[in-house]
Amino acid sequence: MKTKVQKLRINEDESGQRIDNFINRKFKGLPRSKIYRIIRRGEVRVNSGRIAPSYKIKTNDEIRIPPLIIKNDPESLIKNNSINIEKSIIFEDSDFIVIDKPAGLAVHGGSGIKFGVIELIRTAKAQKNDISLVHRIDKETSGCLLLSKKRSALRDLHEKFRNGEVKKNYFAVVLGTWEYQKKSINIPLLTNHRKNGERHVTQNKKGKKAVTLVKMINQYKKFALVQCQPITGRTHQLRVHLNEIGYPIVGDTKYSNMNVLSELKLKKRLFLHAQSISFVDRKGNDRTFSSMLPQEFNDF
Repeated sequence: MKTKVQKLRINEDESGQRIDNFINRKFKGLPRSKIYRIIRRGEVRVNSGRIAPSYKIKTNDEIRIPPLIIKNDPESLIKNNSINIEKSIIFEDSDFIVIDKPAGLAVHGGSGIKFGVIELIRTAKAQKNDISLVHRIDKETSGCLLLSKKRSALRDLHEKFRNGEVKKNYFAVVLGTWEYQKKSINIPLLTNHRKNGERHVTQNKKGKKAVTLVKMINQYKKFALVQCQPITGRTHQLRVHLNEIGYPIVGDTKYSNMNVLSELKLKKRLFLHAQSISFVDRKGNDRTFSSMLPQEFNDF
């Protein structure tokens, strides 16, 4: 897809972000290397002047965007897909959207993944460029995912996440006889990036603090259904924490070698589900959104 020269006027909600991030949000499918190149060459202008990639745009700035050739435009990639993401919307207002994400769908494209939830929802919605992921859950995990529709709402929700004002609950099926009623897992985690861009997390004293509260729901022979509340939000936190204390999540081929799903003739998936998310919105309303356990959990 080739675009024409564009002049964009920055509104109050868009202000405060870096120019490179702004262009990345506006033109999905444009490589970041290309974004930096057109900024360095002066092809991107702000109020007719050159700027650095770190420049933070302001209300009423006029941004000149040169003609662009965008390969693998997400909209064209998504056109023929069979996923109707709007059917997965739990709630939507002027500030945010809550999605009941199916297992197996990434939250965003990249690293060989053509598109995810954010690309699907932006294609489906008219105000697509203002929609952002507030947080992330693994591709293999199902359940509640929060997206913002305004920059101001995104900043507010990010602050609530940083301050621990967002409560999330997960359900997991683990292998083993659960020996505790309630347990607090406090194991620091270190994220390692492999050559292919894949992230792998390990227990490490040099890692970041990670705390998870776990409560027993029910025991089914050699498997247990547990409820997990992550107090911190580290990559793969629940998967690594449960594995480290000897209760790997069923279907977790990344951190466990068990192969019980094929033995039980059940659908292959990670048995981790983001069951609910709670917070106070910026209008002062108490918000709690929940997702029913997927059929695979009931089948198990």
